[in-house]
Formats: sequence, structure tokens, C-alpha cells
Amino acid sequence: MPVLRAALVTPLSGPLALYGRASAAALCLWAKQAAQLPAGYTGVTLDVYDSEADALQAMLSNYPDVVFGPYGSGPMLRVARSCTRLIWNHGGANSRLAQFPHVINVLSPASMYFASGLRALHTMYPALRTVSLFHSTTGFGRDVAAGAQEEAQRLQMSVQSVAFPSGQASARIGLIPPAECLLVVGNFADEQAIISQVRERAWRFVGCVGAGVEEVLTPEQREGLLGPAQWVARTALEPDEGPDARWFVTRYRQEVGSDPPYAAAQAFAAGIVYARCLRETGNPDEKLIQAAAQRLTCRTLFGAFRLEQGKQVGHQIVLVQWQQGQRRVVWPLEQAERPLYSFR
Repeated sequence: MPVLRAALVTPLSGPLALYGRASAAALCLWAKQAAQLPAGYTGVTLDVYDSEADALQAMLSNYPDVVFGPYGSGPMLRVARSCTRLIWNHGGANSRLAQFPHVINVLSPASMYFASGLRALHTMYPALRTVSLFHSTTGFGRDVAAGAQEEAQRLQMSVQSVAFPSGQASARIGLIPPAECLLVVGNFADEQAIISQVRERAWRFVGCVGAGVEEVLTPEQREGLLGPAQWVARTALEPDEGPDARWFVTRYRQEVGSDPPYAAAQAFAAGIVYARCLRETGNPDEKLIQAAAQRLTCRTLFGAFRLEQGKQVGHQIVLVQWQQGQRRVVWPLEQAERPLYSFR
């Protein structure tokens, strides 16, 4: 009786290790407790490799049936360029990953991070018309900013942007033009360094990527800020594929001793969707699995899954706002916990 051989390459050391380890823990949970495989399979073995240790070739030499990519856009792009195997991408948000035909993208691309926020502002504050973007010159910063610019123009908002090299944001703050809304994107260190300075000006709304998660900004920095989030457990919609968010949070907490971050939910969802495709094909052949994924529409605890020309278009970014020290979902409306409010 066959055992499914799965492999994950992800950062287990270095600056991305926090989320890389969470991804590994979530996929281990999937392998042990939630992998609904076709009849005939007896279980899953999962081998985990540290992407910081350049272990890709070692992983491939063991001929796994399924390959799960790493957390982080940089590591995921490196794997996509170096590996011709079908790769399940649960951790890299760079929009360029949609251009690789052998990559199955589970999460929303970075270009959608602020696009959904602007859609929410336009819906709830239709008179809002001016937006300033303050973004890094990294690939991630440009990706997020480009998506925001495209959406702002579609909504007939006036948008102006100022770019800064990583580590040099403070020197360019004075160049940000006045507007009703300010959106900031850099690495987490950049955002920590500048958010207190930029929010002192008379913006009605301020958003940054780091405000979307709990681990980045201090309580004093984040109050009132908007941020994009791939997943918030307590507002997750009921799935039609795999366990629900409550099951996942409970089991993850039992295994790890802490609540799962969004990266864990993304990795777990990748396992759930892969197993669905394997049940449809009855065969781990990657061409069959890829075809099944491309035509699949379903919803896991992470959200909807639907691919369109390689891009994940089913999943929705949620917009959160820090209100009285709590991260509250304010968009989309069917998941909102609180109404969105302005600074002024």
C-alpha cells in the first residue's frame, strides 16, 4: 500500500524562520491528521528541509511525490527558478510567481494587499479621492505599490507615490505629498522606524503592511492603522474542503503551544487543496495534478481557491484596523467585526 511522500523546503533559520517553522508545523499537522487521500494510500511522510541551507537538490534527490515551496517571496522565487517540479506555493506573495507554469499559487499576490483596502475605503467613504504611496524600491514594495496604483486609478482616485531604498525611508518622509490616505510598504524594519513619524501628519487614513499582523508594530504605533491580512482565524468563512478554522487552531495549539499565524494557515490549505486534486486524479502524476488544480474551485479554512492564468483570484485579502488595542477585520463586509473609522 503506497505512502505519499511529501517534501517541504522552507526557512528554518535566518530572518524568515518564525514563519518558515510555522509552515512546517502546519504541514506536519496536515500530514498526520487531515490528509484525506484516495483509497489505497496508508498515510503521508513529510520531509522538511531548510531553504537557508541550500537543500533543494538534496530534497529532489529523494524523489518526493509532492513539493511544497518555502515561506517568503525571495526564497520561493529562487526555488521556482531552480526547480522544474510542480511546486505548491503557500508562502511567496510576489506577483511574478504567477508567470511560472509549474507553480500552484495558494495565497493572494502582493499586488492585492492595498487594492482591497482602497476598495473598502471607496465603498465606505466614496468622497475620498487622494492617496499617497510611500514604498520601498524592493520587488515586494514595487509589487504592492503597483497594485494599489492600478486600483486607485480604477476607482478614479488621484494617487502619487514616493519610493525609498530599504533603510533610507526616514530621509524621504518629507517628500510625501499631502493626501487623505497614506499607504506605506517596506520591510518590517522600515515600517517600524517610520510609522510614528508619518502618522503625525493630517491623514484621514494610514495603512501599512506590518499593521496586518500582530508581530510587527508596537501597541503605541499601530492604534487606528489599517493593514492587509491573508487570514484571520476568527472571521474565516466555513470551508467546503477540509477542517474549519476552529479545528485547525485547536489542533495547532495542541501541537505547537501557540496560535497559528497566517503562514501556518496558508501551508495547511496547500496540503488540503493538493489532497483534493489527488483524490480527483487518483494519481500523483504532476501533469494530472496541475490540470486538476487549474480547474478547481473550492474553499478551505484559508478561504477560496481559484486560479486564473496562474494567479490566485479566489482568495480575498481582508483589511484590518487596530481599534482599542485589538486587530479587527473591517473588510470584506461579510467578515467585518467592526466598522472602519478615520483618524480625523
